[in-house]
Amino acid sequence: MLENLALRQQLGVLKIKKPRPRLRDTDRILWVLLRRLWPKWRDVLIIVQPETVTRWHREGFRKYWRWKSRTNRGGRPAVDAEIRDLVHRMVRENPTWGAPHVHGELQMLGFDVSERTVARYMPRRPVDPDAHQRWMTFLRNHRDGIAAMDFFTVPTVTFQVLYVLFIIHHARRKILHVGITPNPTAAWICQRLREAFPDEHAPRYLIFDRDGKFGHEITRTLKGMGVKIVRTAYRSPWQNGVAERWVLSVRQDLLNNVIVLDERHLRRMLRDYIRYYNYRSYCPTSLCA
Repeated sequence: MLENLALRQQLGVLKIKKPRPRLRDTDRILWVLLRRLWPKWRDVLIIVQPETVTRWHREGFRKYWRWKSRTNRGGRPAVDAEIRDLVHRMVRENPTWGAPHVHGELQMLGFDVSERTVARYMPRRPVDPDAHQRWMTFLRNHRDGIAAMDFFTVPTVTFQVLYVLFIIHHARRKILHVGITPNPTAAWICQRLREAFPDEHAPRYLIFDRDGKFGHEITRTLKGMGVKIVRTAYRSPWQNGVAERWVLSVRQDLLNNVIVLDERHLRRMLRDYIRYYNYRSYCPTSLCA
């Protein structure tokens, strides 16, 4: 009986005098029900693919739950005009207040409103054309005395891990020094620092993370050079963004496209890449140790 019903339904669709037979919603519902009730529904299905019937069932499931989860009134509750006017007044009378400050004042006054709602209704302040210039002036005055260092690892073809120490200057993103070793000891790191900053050319500030390899001996060496140490917070790579960005560049441009054979091979490739990178940044060529 179900087979006859299925075949008759398809013949009825094919008899429609149109350039292309069109399935109505009732036809789709019928095949969805046949799929649920009759195990051999695939054997007589001709007009569409079985995957199409499965897709109809999924769409019907989504529509059912959308209908069941409907609400009488969608969206967020409206904010009273009193709160909006109060936010505008606070911002107008206190130009330096931001959304967190305004939100705290509203809470003390007894208004139950979120900080994001306050930020949405805050009027836009006029853009100060000199703000960008002041920030660029600040960076220009300080970047010449800032450098950063960090490690990254490179696996070789024999699964040996090589550690790469690099020091980058903030002024022109110049790579000052690069060292490669399979065993980074404190004495090795101190020697790399002495080679990177000879003849009292050390920067005023040096930024690096809290890696265990940067121990007390490295700290004493840097203080002896007159360098002020700036350590980043735990799990905060964005605080050393210049160094992290160079690691991303060297991986995308070089290391992700080659298989490193050994330490000598990596040293040669990094020397060529640093020559290209420093030339692109209008800096002189540096050495790779």
